[in-house]
Amino acid sequence: MLIDVTRLVDRQLQGRLPTGVDRVCLEYVRRFEGRSQALIRWRGRWVVLSRQDSARLFGELGKPAAGFSRRVVGLVARSIPSSFRGLPRGAVLLNLGHNGLDQPGYAATIRRYGLRPLFFLHDLIPLTHPEYARPGEPERHALRVETMLKHGRGILVNSRDTLDALQRFASDRHISFPPCRVASLAPGRLPAPAPSSPIEQAYFVMLGTIEPRKNHLLLLHLWRELVRSHGEGAPVLILIGQRGWECEQVVDLLERCAALQGKVVEIPSADDHALATWLHHARALLFPSFVEGYGLPVVEALSLGTPVIASDLPVLREMAGEIPNYLDPLDGLGWKHLILDYAQPFSDKRAAQLERLKGWQPPTWEGHFHTVETFLAEIGLETSR
Repeated sequence: MLIDVTRLVDRQLQGRLPTGVDRVCLEYVRRFEGRSQALIRWRGRWVVLSRQDSARLFGELGKPAAGFSRRVVGLVARSIPSSFRGLPRGAVLLNLGHNGLDQPGYAATIRRYGLRPLFFLHDLIPLTHPEYARPGEPERHALRVETMLKHGRGILVNSRDTLDALQRFASDRHISFPPCRVASLAPGRLPAPAPSSPIEQAYFVMLGTIEPRKNHLLLLHLWRELVRSHGEGAPVLILIGQRGWECEQVVDLLERCAALQGKVVEIPSADDHALATWLHHARALLFPSFVEGYGLPVVEALSLGTPVIASDLPVLREMAGEIPNYLDPLDGLGWKHLILDYAQPFSDKRAAQLERLKGWQPPTWEGHFHTVETFLAEIGLETSR
């Protein structure tokens, strides 16, 4: 089995923190590393590392350390001579992060060596909501999805919502549909949170990259109003996530709005212990997104026993049921009323959600991979353990 780790290597070389997609890719590396080799597409060449070098690389992915760039270059350089002999014919190929699938040579290489790909499709947002995508991204993503449909022995998706969107895409393009399976994603493997809250004031958390579809603007304008009407009694908003693209209005408010200073705290990066602590002690996770492929922060918050106030999206209801409080992402007044209610020490609405949360079991990675391995066997891609 070959695991395409190009995306993980590229992002780690750039010093970028793992996204939700990256965390999924890392879980697959952990699951299959003992029976796989690493594939890196390096300057146009597909390079497969030896089992020994693959094990070394797998062990370093997701764990930034000094000298990573030098070691990766060394591993690739050592493997380039063998790459001239080509790829192992008929190998199972896992591409779990969409990377490279829009490049013309990707499909050609699959055909040349008879590779048997299994792809993971995380979402079709650039196609269903192009207004939230970078210029050119809808066209590139269409090529990625077409590559999956035309050349995949199987496709994994994270939700029924994503599967429905994929089926519509295939039907519209008159592309035959390969075997496909929904495999729900588990929350991150977060450590136990600290026993005490990181701050004394009541606070809420918004978790995710700062980008237009996440709808940070709604909360920042709302928070300015809360500070105006409640002063020091207003709760604190904790924003955890890196700044993304086209977020200038959010950045202007964060950096130049005096009313938000001290009441909105931006945390560009948080280690797993800090993240678990911030989430666990929050009055709620706020998730006002316009569209999501899955919404992993919702599952992570609920798994820590933290209530969620979220946009009323089908995919969120699919995985969280009736536990969260749902609102339209444009209903500013509704969000304001719920936030003020949840900020109170004895909030009835918050208590009701905590009651609904009792007995809820989040998806597990063990369950996820049971689904995956059953699917692999069904489509003839069994891998030796």
